[in-house]
Amino acid sequence: MSAVVEEKKIIVGGSFLIEERTPEEVFTPEDFTEEHRMIADTARQFMDGEVRPRIDDLEKKDWKLARELVQKGAELGFIGATVPEEYGGLGLDQISGGIIGEALGRSASFATTMGAQGGIGLLPILYYGTEEAKRKYVPRIVTGELITAYALTEAGSGSDALAAKATARLSEDGTHYVLKGEKMWITNGGFADVFVVFAKVDGDKFTGFIVERQEGLANGAEEHKMGIKGSSTTALALDNVRTPVENLLGEVGKGHKIAFNILNIGRFKLGAMCCGGMKLMTSESVRYANERHQFGKPISSFGAIKHKLAEMATRTWVGEALIYRTLGLIESALGVAADAADAESKLRAIEEYAAECSAIKVILSEFADYCADEMVQIYGGYGYSADYPAERAYRDSRINRIFEGTNEINRMLIPGMLMRRAMAGKLALLPAAQALMDELLSPQLPSLDEDESVLAAEAKLARNAKKVALMVLGTAAQKYMAALAEEQEVLLGASNIIMDVYAMESAILRAQKLAASQGEDTAALHLDMVRVFCNDAVERVEAEARNTLAAISEGDELRTLLAALKRFTKNTPTNTVAARRRIADAMIRANRYVY
Repeated sequence: MSAVVEEKKIIVGGSFLIEERTPEEVFTPEDFTEEHRMIADTARQFMDGEVRPRIDDLEKKDWKLARELVQKGAELGFIGATVPEEYGGLGLDQISGGIIGEALGRSASFATTMGAQGGIGLLPILYYGTEEAKRKYVPRIVTGELITAYALTEAGSGSDALAAKATARLSEDGTHYVLKGEKMWITNGGFADVFVVFAKVDGDKFTGFIVERQEGLANGAEEHKMGIKGSSTTALALDNVRTPVENLLGEVGKGHKIAFNILNIGRFKLGAMCCGGMKLMTSESVRYANERHQFGKPISSFGAIKHKLAEMATRTWVGEALIYRTLGLIESALGVAADAADAESKLRAIEEYAAECSAIKVILSEFADYCADEMVQIYGGYGYSADYPAERAYRDSRINRIFEGTNEINRMLIPGMLMRRAMAGKLALLPAAQALMDELLSPQLPSLDEDESVLAAEAKLARNAKKVALMVLGTAAQKYMAALAEEQEVLLGASNIIMDVYAMESAILRAQKLAASQGEDTAALHLDMVRVFCNDAVERVEAEARNTLAAISEGDELRTLLAALKRFTKNTPTNTVAARRRIADAMIRANRYVY
């Protein structure tokens, strides 16, 4: 494993905004062990050999086949990869879990099924179940014998999960709980055996339970969905359903902790699945562009198509850098948490990077949507036909911006979580923002920056983008104080800047690490991708900050802030046309995604 994991050095969550990291401090896919690569190969082979050829059957609601495929995946260890060996798992690291999730993303419907089985339907039991419940259920879930589902959402409570109306009451003899209510959008609802259900004890204490399928528990008809048609999605009705007290998850009234902590894991796994889908979409787009001829030559020879292919590849590679950088941080924190074997300490280690997990979810789901949309465009009229892969990819991709908390909710969570950590003294964000404000009011000396190291110009852009983020956050916090949470447009603007900062820095560090280990010539195309991405990102940062600052400030203060913004986002444009052509040409020659 890389030094990031071995040293067990805990990097504070959110500190990317106020601290500088070195390439050696980040985990990247180039650090995969031989075991990681074997897992990746096995998972891809399973998806391409067993699952993808059966997608049409899955979309016809063949749940017997779905169960068989889940069990085959389970035999290969895909469900229990990160589950401790004492409960039937393999006890592998979170990086392995990310690698498996990436491969599952090659079929969005099956990824959804497995995401519920090995993620939200399993982890609440593993982390919050009683010892008796863990030993009873987890080994049978890991083998695929039991299919799981997660029942949180209701017709009137989506993002506002705590507004749920389902109830639970303790029986008079104190041996079991009785649940009543209805749930919506239950993945695996049509054929699950065990459900993680959230209900309010005595009508007000939001609590999690393990509930087995039984009389009184009924799923509704399959939803007619836009995409992921090969996954089961139903409503769930609970009519005096009983579950023993041993099946209580965590503490009565603490169900929100379960829901929110498990979502952190779900978000980075969803990002990994999106990345796997993007790699496949990009490869299929390259192949089609090479095969399709217009005006006497392949459309892959046209600059407009090369632009699309290069941008798809760039976003995929940058997204991958984000995912594994964050998983490296989480794995490092878990390595320290392992000294305290309780589940709560492990969840706290993951929660440390809640803002980063939300960023991954938003960025990767939107990058995947971009790739799906451009895939349809590259296929042209055939992209709109269900006989070609672009149509399914387009429909399947759209749900990712809603899954695991909508992108709007996650965007507002990112600055909110960072500010809460700052107020609690866990992140030195406020002193950094104040220091920046002092800097803005000081006379500016001419820069003598002559750094000629690899990606020095891009690294400077990223450092300045951090200053922009601090300027926006600091100004907003000073004006709105506790009321900042109500200023959604301001939070959304700040969040977009913060996410671009994290993406820029992650891409730069990954490429610098590559250049150091393989040489700049070998890493030339990766350097191209970073230059293209940062060139465009700084333009987004400038526009987002300009509009957000105008919503917060006015008069002399605004003029001062805009002058600083102009200085921070000053950039000599790189030749992105030539860079994108080089990025695309490498894939066109290989006839697939090569990065």
